[in-house]
Formats: sequence, C-alpha cells, structure tokens
Amino acid sequence: MQMGSVCELRLTRKRWTICTIGLLLIFYKTKERARTNEHQEAQLTSENELSTSRLLANSSDFRKNLPAYLQGTQEGWKVNATLVSLIRKDILHFLDAERDVSVIKSSFKPGDTIHYVLDRRRTLNVSHTLHSLLPEVSPLKNKRFKTCAVVGNSGVLLKSGCGKEIDSHDFVIRCNLAPLAEYAEDVGLRSDFTTMNPSVIQRVYGGLLNDTVREHFVQRLRLLNDSVLWIPAFMVKGGEKHVEGVNELILKRKLPVRMAYPSLRLVHAVRGYWLTNKVNIKRPSTGLLMYTMATRFCDEIHLTAEFRLRSRLAPAGAR
Repeated sequence: MQMGSVCELRLTRKRWTICTIGLLLIFYKTKERARTNEHQEAQLTSENELSTSRLLANSSDFRKNLPAYLQGTQEGWKVNATLVSLIRKDILHFLDAERDVSVIKSSFKPGDTIHYVLDRRRTLNVSHTLHSLLPEVSPLKNKRFKTCAVVGNSGVLLKSGCGKEIDSHDFVIRCNLAPLAEYAEDVGLRSDFTTMNPSVIQRVYGGLLNDTVREHFVQRLRLLNDSVLWIPAFMVKGGEKHVEGVNELILKRKLPVRMAYPSLRLVHAVRGYWLTNKVNIKRPSTGLLMYTMATRFCDEIHLTAEFRLRSRLAPAGAR
C-alpha cells in the first residue's frame, strides 16, 4: 500500500508538471501571437500613415522608382490639424525645441567640465572659443513657421527636380552640411538651419589639414549666409578637436553663420518620446531629431523621401 501511494503521488506530481508546462506553453504562444499581431498592425498603420505623406519629388523617373504604397499620394489630401496639435502636445511633455535646440552662453563658463551625453565617463572642458560662439538666446526663440522642409543628405533627391519646391518653404532644415551648389536643381539652395556632425570634418573635409580643404570648407559655410549651423559637440568623445577647429576657423575668418550646440538632454528627451510611441531606438538619427524639434515651431513639416523610406514615420502636418 505504501509503495502504491508513493507511485500514485509521483504520478499525480507528473501530471501536474505536464499540465503546468502545457499551460505555460499556451501562455507564451498566446503572448508571442499577440506580439506578432501587434507588430503587423503597427506596420500596417505605419504604411497607411506613410501613404498620406507628400513626396518632395516631381520627376516621373523618381516616382517610377517608388514603392507601390507611395504611388499616387501627391494630390487630394489635407492637413490633419487636430493630429498635429496632439503630436505637438505629446512631444512638449518631453522636450521644448526652443530650449533644447542649443545651450546658451549663460549655461556655462570657460573651463567648465561637461560629461558627454552618450559617454558619461568622459568629459569635455568648455574652451574660450566654444563659449564665445554660444548663442545669447535660443536661435528658435519665439519662432513659428507655416511650412518647414527637413532635407537629408543621402542623394535620394538626385534627378528629382525638387529644388524650387524645397526652397519655397518658410524654413528649410538641412542635414550634415550636404553639398548644394552643384545639385541646386534637385535639392535647392535655401538653408535656414544646417546640422553638421563632427565626423563630417574628417570624412568629407580631411580634418581641415591643408589649405585646399580648409578653403573648400570655408566656401561651403559662406553659403549658409548667416543661418544657423548646429553641431552636436557634446554627444561622444572623439570629435572635440574637429569642433574646436571649426569654431576657430569661423572666428578667424569671421564667417556669416550663427552657431548652435544641442542641449545635454535633447537626445534622451527625443528618445523618451519615441519609446512611448513604441519606436525602440538606442540613439535618434539626425533626421529624427530635426523632425521632432520641428514639431515645436512648424505648422507643417515636409520630409524628403529618404526619411520616410528609412524611418517609416509620417510627418506632422504633412499635406
């Protein structure tokens, strides 16, 4: 009887174990299926929103190369002012572009030590050169524009004929100091706000190590014509010598450009906003930073195709 009881007990335990494992498998399968469905719904939603975006391209050749879901989206749609307002309010819970677009002169003094935003173990000392170029007030203080264009630098606009349309916007944001003069017909010439990662100096301008590349760089900056040059100087260690070299050159040549250096909280604030919208990013791209900030001071934001195709985001106030 004792042996039978033990066997029964073991059998009962075995059955309970099997049932438990079965229930766990059902639970995990259900969760996995729910995640899959949620992901598919998010993709469909993204594509539907994307299909309402306006492509800044007019040439027939450019349109032919677009995915099917972007064909025929040029006409027949309007600004969703309610959605624009909601997006703007949501973003304002995380950041204010007027404040976060740049640190200002009163934020630091020469000799102050700053921890890099994405590498807190390393620090940067604020030089007299950098401090002298910090704006007195935010370059976007009290600014508001009806239409803004955010233009990338991937070459996607080649042969598009979009130059005049881009330049027609009230405010034009360009990324990473992309060349303009030789591509004006496709990308336009207007620049109100231009970003430049420190790596551009090494990658495109050879570290400004000789007179020829320095002169080429100076000529490019002259085209900015007193607009804003935005350099993320406090993100990671490695580009500080390039930032300092650019700053010294701007002061020495008295170049017509207004400098801006993003706040120490900008990247984390933008990332926080997108994480709440289930966009899981470790570090926002320049384009995403510009779009997010632009929602603060632009009623309509028009993105070039590269941002829509790469980030799958519909612009606020797109029309």
